[in-house]
Amino acid sequence: MMLKLLKERAMEAIEEEFKLVDFSFALPYTYVVIEGEKGKSIGLAMTLPEEIGEYKNTFTEPSLEEFIEKADSLNIIERTLGLAAINAVSQYYLEVVDEEKDAIELIEEEKVAVIGNMPPIVKALKDKNKKVFVFERNPKLWDRETLSDALEYVLLPEMEAVIVSGSALLNCTLDMILERSKRAKKIILTGATAQALPEFFKGTGVTHLASAKVIDVEKALINLKLGSFRGFGKQSKKYVIEV
Repeated sequence: MMLKLLKERAMEAIEEEFKLVDFSFALPYTYVVIEGEKGKSIGLAMTLPEEIGEYKNTFTEPSLEEFIEKADSLNIIERTLGLAAINAVSQYYLEVVDEEKDAIELIEEEKVAVIGNMPPIVKALKDKNKKVFVFERNPKLWDRETLSDALEYVLLPEMEAVIVSGSALLNCTLDMILERSKRAKKIILTGATAQALPEFFKGTGVTHLASAKVIDVEKALINLKLGSFRGFGKQSKKYVIEV
């Protein structure tokens, strides 16, 4: 399970004692804020209401380590806070030095799968005359051209490139996606949920991470608490990093 691997690598990466500053299982993003010698960092994870069975968890005394330990839990609340905590650690250590890039710039292949209906990405690929297959689990996000995620198992072996929402980590489908995408030259994990350090994905099949580093944690946090979907947009820097 991918989250188990990320959990282990995140625990190994921690080199100092962090203070757990703030956290929330919230909409649209769950977040965890930590503080170390170099300052604060925030880790995000898309909250998936459709995955929630019941609002229960087994946390006793919330801490960074306890959150991370629950990252591979079968409980979606625990998984989401766990991944946000992994991302908080990752963002603390991650240094983004390149100019802002977009994942679309990497795509030269013709047959592309987009897993998770992301209209701006889909439009940009179509504008480049790519043959795009869009898969989505949540029926509320379907449109006329969206395919059920059940068809990923059948169609992914045909794809030359795959762009995957980081939410595939949370719903535990990324392992299957990687296994079925053997023909793909690029597998790009994208979105705010894909903030983990690139080295955490070494040897998994993921080739690139396309996410955003939050620069102004305080402003981003206020906007997220106010429910802004783009709460960290102006306070962040987009990046694409090869694994």
